[in-house]
Amino acid sequence: MTLRTISALFVSMTLSFATFAVDKVIYGDDDRLDIFEASNGLHLELAKSTAAMISHSKLISNDDGTTTVTGSSLESRGICKTAKFSEQLTSANCSGFLVGKDLLVTAGHCIRSKRDCQASAWVFDFAVENADDNAASVPTTSVYKCVEIIERDLNRGTQDDYALIRLEREVTDREPLTFRTEGKVEVGTPLVVIGHPTGLPTKIAAGAIVRENTRGTYFQSNLDTFGGNSGSAVFNSETGVIEGILVRGETDYVYDSTQGCRVPKVCTNEGCRGEDVTRITNIKALGNNK
Repeated sequence: MTLRTISALFVSMTLSFATFAVDKVIYGDDDRLDIFEASNGLHLELAKSTAAMISHSKLISNDDGTTTVTGSSLESRGICKTAKFSEQLTSANCSGFLVGKDLLVTAGHCIRSKRDCQASAWVFDFAVENADDNAASVPTTSVYKCVEIIERDLNRGTQDDYALIRLEREVTDREPLTFRTEGKVEVGTPLVVIGHPTGLPTKIAAGAIVRENTRGTYFQSNLDTFGGNSGSAVFNSETGVIEGILVRGETDYVYDSTQGCRVPKVCTNEGCRGEDVTRITNIKALGNNK
């Protein structure tokens, strides 16, 4: 494998995007962690270069150099209070990650047009840093506009689903991530995904593997992901190398008639359809050599 580092709308009240490629689910134990709960130094470093796609209408710029992030809680959107993270903000539409000084990758169904590009900002550091933090404020320097769609594919036939965009300015306070440029990941490879499930602040979810790897444009995993994770970077959890982009999967929430609200759907690690990950090597503009 050769490595190179180069310098949708949000969940509705039914908690699914109006696209064909968004639902996700829990496999086995719920491995999602807030930043302050994670202890793996590599994963924490990788998380710094991941970003949330948040509508400009949910961001308020303040005079003190911060930006307020607004949104509704999971509970207010019909998710049971007993669910993990039920009181946290759900502000993000999708997830993305830095692959160059001003280049970011996300899912193709997250940005369909120039209008989509202009309607949302890409926000780094939208994360819960301690037990008392509500992630409602980020440094304004962590907020970036999308100015150009460099390459995009959303193809029902091939199942390709990715977008490479350019940000308004270079990102100078964190490093672009390292990604695979040829070949393909092996079945059983340990994985970690970092992104924004159901629009929540950054979550790190490890404890998964490549489950199926026969498809040309994507592989399947048992990552714990939800709508809002679309566009998340999926890494080899041991090396930190990006293998792909989280794009679609199993239905994420089911109705609990006892509680009268929705709860995350839970599958065994081997069960359900699996979560689909577009191969990072599909993006031609990154100079990949399959």
